[in-house]
Amino acid sequence: MTASGNAIASARTFAADVINGFLEVTHNGFALLGLAVAFVAIALSARPDLRQAGEDELRGWLHERRVAEVGFPLEPTASERAVAINPKKLPREQAAVAFWLSKKYRVAPEPLAALVTEAYEIGKRTKLDPTLILAIIAIESSFNPFAQSSVGAQGLMQVMTSVHTDKYEGFGGQLAAFDPVANLRVGVKVLQECIARAGSLEGGLRYYVGAANLPHDGGYAAKVLAEHFRLRQVAGRPAAATPVLSTKAPAATEVAPTAKSAEEKVALLDSDA
Repeated sequence: MTASGNAIASARTFAADVINGFLEVTHNGFALLGLAVAFVAIALSARPDLRQAGEDELRGWLHERRVAEVGFPLEPTASERAVAINPKKLPREQAAVAFWLSKKYRVAPEPLAALVTEAYEIGKRTKLDPTLILAIIAIESSFNPFAQSSVGAQGLMQVMTSVHTDKYEGFGGQLAAFDPVANLRVGVKVLQECIARAGSLEGGLRYYVGAANLPHDGGYAAKVLAEHFRLRQVAGRPAAATPVLSTKAPAATEVAPTAKSAEEKVALLDSDA
């Protein structure tokens, strides 16, 4: 064999030795890695606290990286806190009401869909027409959950939070006046009391607006019932005719005007009355 042939053979032998050594090391490395993974899995199975701590550490690290990327804290569950649902998932009647109100009052249909759903549910429980509840919200706040009047009436249904503080106790306190659903439920409770006290819907609306002892209610009851009539039409509910109401208070309650203005947008009904 020539010198060149010997060199080629030696090179091939060397290459073969390198490849075999690499394969052996790699195989042993994978074996060691597999043993390490198995050991860790056994240890974590035996110590759930270690597994939980590891998962928490990893989640925290990933969260910190994400915050660093976007520049502000993240809240993956924020959508669950939002008072909003897809209006297309509502029954046809409720969807029609939600879309109509959204267009008229320039409010997003998703939060309106949630309010319409709540109004229908609470209306069923209280035997009140849900479109009446929605009509009151429309006249009181135009569906602004953060509205506040000059006399302190707050939220969707413009409830006097300082007067009806006790009604918010079940919702965590009076700051719940700015939670749409809590305000709606408290407002309906106040409305029920007003209607029961007056003995009629029209009289109850005058109590609700604080005009029961005034010579007129500024057209409040008529506005509410006119909006109620329109909503019943949108909902496809029967309505014989547009309600025509006197804006004067019942004769039994006609007294000299008090210091309260008919502009006050809420029932000033004492809880102990």
